[in-house]
Amino acid sequence: MTTKITSGTQAGPLPAYEQVKAFVKVQITSGTWRPGDAVPSESALQQQFGVSRMTVNRAVKELAVEGLVTRVRGSGTVVAQLHRISSTLAVRDIHDEVTERGHLHSTRVLTQHTTAAEAALAQAFGLAPGAELFHSVLVHLEDGVPIQWEDRHVNPAAAPHYFDADFTRTTPTRYLLAHAPLTEASYRIEACLPSPQEASGLNILRREACLVMTRCTISGPHVASIARLVYPGARYSFTGKFAL
Repeated sequence: MTTKITSGTQAGPLPAYEQVKAFVKVQITSGTWRPGDAVPSESALQQQFGVSRMTVNRAVKELAVEGLVTRVRGSGTVVAQLHRISSTLAVRDIHDEVTERGHLHSTRVLTQHTTAAEAALAQAFGLAPGAELFHSVLVHLEDGVPIQWEDRHVNPAAAPHYFDADFTRTTPTRYLLAHAPLTEASYRIEACLPSPQEASGLNILRREACLVMTRCTISGPHVASIARLVYPGARYSFTGKFAL
Protein backbone atom coordinates (compact mmCIF):
# COMPACT_ATOMS: atom_id res chain seq x y z
CA MET A 1 0.00 0.00 0.00
CA THR A 2 1.29 3.46 -0.87
CA THR A 3 1.47 5.97 2.03
CA LYS A 4 0.85 9.64 1.30
CA ILE A 5 1.41 12.49 3.76
CA THR A 6 0.17 15.99 3.00
CA SER A 7 1.72 19.25 4.12
CA GLY A 8 -1.46 20.60 5.68
CA THR A 9 -1.41 23.61 3.35
CA GLN A 10 -2.82 24.40 -0.06
CA ALA A 11 0.60 23.66 -1.53
CA GLY A 12 -0.38 19.98 -1.72
CA PRO A 13 1.50 16.86 -0.68
CA LEU A 14 5.05 16.95 0.60
CA PRO A 15 7.88 16.05 -1.80
CA ALA A 16 8.39 12.28 -1.89
CA TYR A 17 11.57 12.20 0.20
CA GLU A 18 9.98 14.52 2.80
CA GLN A 19 7.02 12.13 3.07
CA VAL A 20 9.40 9.33 4.00
CA LYS A 21 11.21 11.56 6.51
CA ALA A 22 7.93 12.72 8.06
CA PHE A 23 6.73 9.14 8.48
CA VAL A 24 9.94 8.07 10.24
CA LYS A 25 9.96 11.17 12.46
CA VAL A 26 6.37 10.54 13.59
CA GLN A 27 7.23 6.96 14.58
CA ILE A 28 10.21 8.20 16.63
CA THR A 29 8.66 11.24 18.32
CA SER A 30 5.47 9.36 19.17
CA GLY A 31 7.52 6.69 20.92
CA THR A 32 6.33 3.94 18.56
CA TRP A 33 9.95 3.33 17.59
CA ARG A 34 12.36 3.43 20.53
CA PRO A 35 16.13 4.10 20.55
CA GLY A 36 17.89 1.07 19.11
CA ASP A 37 14.83 -0.17 17.20
CA ALA A 38 15.40 -1.13 13.57
CA VAL A 39 14.04 1.22 10.91
CA PRO A 40 12.39 -0.55 7.94
CA SER A 41 14.82 -1.30 5.15
CA GLU A 42 15.13 1.07 2.22
CA SER A 43 13.47 -1.51 -0.02
CA ALA A 44 10.54 -1.80 2.43
CA LEU A 45 10.13 1.99 2.56
CA GLN A 46 10.41 2.14 -1.22
CA GLN A 47 7.54 -0.33 -1.55
CA GLN A 48 5.44 1.37 1.15
CA PHE A 49 5.68 4.82 -0.44
CA GLY A 50 5.85 3.78 -4.08
CA VAL A 51 8.98 5.86 -4.70
CA SER A 52 12.46 5.26 -6.09
CA ARG A 53 15.32 3.77 -4.11
CA MET A 54 17.20 7.05 -4.59
CA THR A 55 14.35 8.98 -2.95
CA VAL A 56 14.34 6.72 0.12
CA ASN A 57 18.13 6.84 0.33
CA ARG A 58 18.04 10.66 0.39
CA ALA A 59 15.45 10.63 3.20
CA VAL A 60 17.44 8.19 5.32
CA LYS A 61 20.70 10.10 4.76
CA GLU A 62 19.07 13.37 5.88
CA LEU A 63 17.58 11.70 8.96
CA ALA A 64 21.05 10.43 9.83
CA VAL A 65 22.55 13.92 9.43
CA GLU A 66 19.83 15.28 11.74
CA GLY A 67 20.80 12.69 14.34
CA LEU A 68 17.48 10.85 14.41
CA VAL A 69 18.77 7.55 13.04
CA THR A 70 22.09 5.74 12.90
CA ARG A 71 23.21 3.80 9.83
CA VAL A 72 25.20 0.69 10.74
CA ARG A 73 27.17 -0.88 7.92
CA GLY A 74 25.93 -4.39 7.30
CA SER A 75 23.14 -4.08 9.88
CA GLY A 76 20.76 -1.48 8.43
CA THR A 77 19.41 1.64 10.12
CA VAL A 78 18.31 2.03 13.75
CA VAL A 79 16.69 4.79 15.82
CA ALA A 80 19.43 6.89 17.43
CA GLN A 81 19.89 7.06 21.17
CA LEU A 82 18.19 10.15 22.58
CA HIS A 83 21.42 11.57 24.00
CA ARG A 84 22.78 11.52 20.44
CA ILE A 85 19.72 13.41 19.19
CA SER A 86 20.00 15.87 22.09
CA SER A 87 23.63 16.63 21.25
CA THR A 88 22.61 18.00 17.83
CA LEU A 89 20.39 20.69 19.40
CA ALA A 90 21.94 23.98 20.45
CA VAL A 91 20.28 24.36 23.86
CA ARG A 92 22.67 26.35 26.04
CA ASP A 93 22.87 25.96 29.80
CA ILE A 94 23.29 29.30 31.62
CA HIS A 95 25.80 27.68 34.01
CA ASP A 96 28.04 26.73 31.09
CA GLU A 97 27.77 30.21 29.56
CA VAL A 98 28.87 31.85 32.80
CA THR A 99 31.73 29.47 33.56
CA GLU A 100 33.04 29.73 29.99
CA ARG A 101 33.46 33.45 30.67
CA GLY A 102 35.57 32.56 33.71
CA HIS A 103 32.91 33.77 36.17
CA LEU A 104 30.96 32.20 39.04
CA HIS A 105 27.40 31.00 38.48
CA SER A 106 24.92 30.78 41.34
CA THR A 107 21.16 30.35 41.62
CA ARG A 108 18.34 31.62 43.81
CA VAL A 109 15.37 29.26 43.90
CA LEU A 110 12.23 31.35 44.36
CA THR A 111 9.51 28.73 44.05
CA GLN A 112 8.91 25.07 43.26
CA HIS A 113 5.37 23.73 43.27
CA THR A 114 2.84 21.65 41.38
CA THR A 115 0.16 23.59 39.51
CA ALA A 116 -2.92 22.94 37.37
CA ALA A 117 -2.38 23.95 33.74
CA GLU A 118 -4.61 26.78 32.55
CA ALA A 119 -6.09 26.42 29.08
CA ALA A 120 -3.38 28.05 26.94
CA LEU A 121 -0.55 26.29 28.76
CA ALA A 122 -2.36 22.95 28.62
CA GLN A 123 -2.79 23.35 24.86
CA ALA A 124 0.92 24.12 24.44
CA PHE A 125 1.78 20.91 26.30
CA GLY A 126 -0.90 18.89 24.49
CA LEU A 127 -2.64 18.16 27.80
CA ALA A 128 -6.16 18.59 29.13
CA PRO A 129 -6.90 21.86 31.00
CA GLY A 130 -6.22 21.39 34.69
CA ALA A 131 -3.56 18.73 34.09
CA GLU A 132 -0.73 18.66 36.60
CA LEU A 133 2.50 20.50 35.76
CA PHE A 134 5.66 21.21 37.74
CA HIS A 135 6.46 24.93 38.07
CA SER A 136 9.79 26.42 39.10
CA VAL A 137 11.02 30.01 39.22
CA LEU A 138 14.73 30.76 39.62
CA VAL A 139 17.13 33.67 39.26
CA HIS A 140 20.57 32.93 37.83
CA LEU A 141 23.50 35.14 38.85
CA GLU A 142 26.93 35.82 37.39
CA ASP A 143 29.45 36.84 40.07
CA GLY A 144 26.49 37.76 42.28
CA VAL A 145 24.71 39.89 39.64
CA PRO A 146 21.29 38.65 38.39
CA ILE A 147 21.40 37.93 34.65
CA GLN A 148 18.46 35.56 34.02
CA TRP A 149 14.95 35.06 35.39
CA GLU A 150 13.79 31.52 34.64
CA ASP A 151 10.07 30.69 34.84
CA ARG A 152 9.63 27.07 33.77
CA HIS A 153 6.77 24.55 33.52
CA VAL A 154 7.66 20.87 33.19
CA ASN A 155 5.54 17.90 32.13
CA PRO A 156 5.66 15.23 34.88
CA ALA A 157 5.29 12.54 32.21
CA ALA A 158 8.67 13.58 30.77
CA ALA A 159 10.52 14.25 34.05
CA PRO A 160 8.59 12.71 36.98
CA HIS A 161 11.40 13.36 39.51
CA TYR A 162 12.07 16.96 38.48
CA PHE A 163 11.70 18.31 42.02
CA ASP A 164 14.21 15.79 43.38
CA ALA A 165 16.96 17.94 41.85
CA ASP A 166 18.79 20.54 43.95
CA PHE A 167 18.72 23.57 41.67
CA THR A 168 21.34 25.37 43.75
CA ARG A 169 23.75 22.67 42.53
CA THR A 170 22.47 21.98 39.02
CA THR A 171 20.28 23.88 36.57
CA PRO A 172 16.87 22.80 35.24
CA THR A 173 18.33 22.78 31.74
CA ARG A 174 21.14 20.42 32.74
CA TYR A 175 18.75 18.17 34.66
CA LEU A 176 16.31 17.92 31.75
CA LEU A 177 19.06 17.23 29.21
CA ALA A 178 20.09 14.27 31.38
CA HIS A 179 16.64 12.93 32.32
CA ALA A 180 14.39 13.97 29.41
CA PRO A 181 16.78 14.01 26.41
CA LEU A 182 15.62 16.26 23.61
CA THR A 183 14.28 15.20 20.25
CA GLU A 184 13.15 18.70 19.24
CA ALA A 185 13.36 22.28 20.50
CA SER A 186 11.99 25.65 19.44
CA TYR A 187 12.31 29.18 20.77
CA ARG A 188 11.16 32.75 20.27
CA ILE A 189 13.10 35.89 21.27
CA GLU A 190 11.53 39.29 21.78
CA ALA A 191 12.19 42.56 23.60
CA CYS A 192 9.81 43.66 26.34
CA LEU A 193 9.58 45.29 29.74
CA PRO A 194 9.81 43.06 32.83
CA SER A 195 6.88 42.27 35.09
CA PRO A 196 7.06 43.66 38.65
CA GLN A 197 8.22 40.24 39.93
CA GLU A 198 10.85 39.90 37.20
CA ALA A 199 12.17 43.41 37.78
CA SER A 200 12.44 42.77 41.49
CA GLY A 201 14.18 39.42 41.04
CA LEU A 202 16.64 40.84 38.51
CA ASN A 203 17.18 44.02 40.55
CA ILE A 204 16.31 46.32 37.68
CA LEU A 205 13.77 49.09 37.07
CA ARG A 206 10.46 48.27 35.38
CA ARG A 207 11.32 50.63 32.54
CA GLU A 208 14.52 48.75 31.67
CA ALA A 209 14.18 46.73 28.47
CA CYS A 210 14.79 42.98 28.61
CA LEU A 211 15.44 40.22 26.11
CA VAL A 212 12.93 37.40 26.58
CA MET A 213 13.36 33.89 25.21
CA THR A 214 10.42 31.48 25.30
CA ARG A 215 11.79 27.98 24.79
CA CYS A 216 9.86 24.75 24.24
CA THR A 217 11.61 21.37 24.41
CA ILE A 218 10.25 17.99 23.33
CA SER A 219 11.44 14.60 24.55
CA GLY A 220 10.10 11.66 22.56
CA PRO A 221 6.30 11.78 22.61
CA HIS A 222 6.06 14.55 25.24
CA VAL A 223 6.41 18.31 25.32
CA ALA A 224 8.84 18.23 28.23
CA SER A 225 9.30 21.87 29.20
CA ILE A 226 8.23 25.42 28.39
CA ALA A 227 10.44 28.12 29.87
CA ARG A 228 10.29 31.92 29.89
CA LEU A 229 13.85 33.22 30.21
CA VAL A 230 14.22 36.95 30.91
CA TYR A 231 17.58 38.70 30.52
CA PRO A 232 18.28 42.37 31.45
CA GLY A 233 19.11 44.02 28.13
CA ALA A 234 21.98 46.01 29.60
CA ARG A 235 23.67 42.90 31.04
CA TYR A 236 23.26 40.24 28.38
CA SER A 237 23.59 39.65 24.65
CA PHE A 238 22.95 36.54 22.53
CA THR A 239 25.96 35.47 20.49
CA GLY A 240 26.55 32.80 17.88
CA LYS A 241 28.71 31.83 14.94
CA PHE A 242 27.79 30.85 11.39
CA ALA A 243 30.12 29.34 8.83
CA LEU A 244 29.70 28.27 5.21
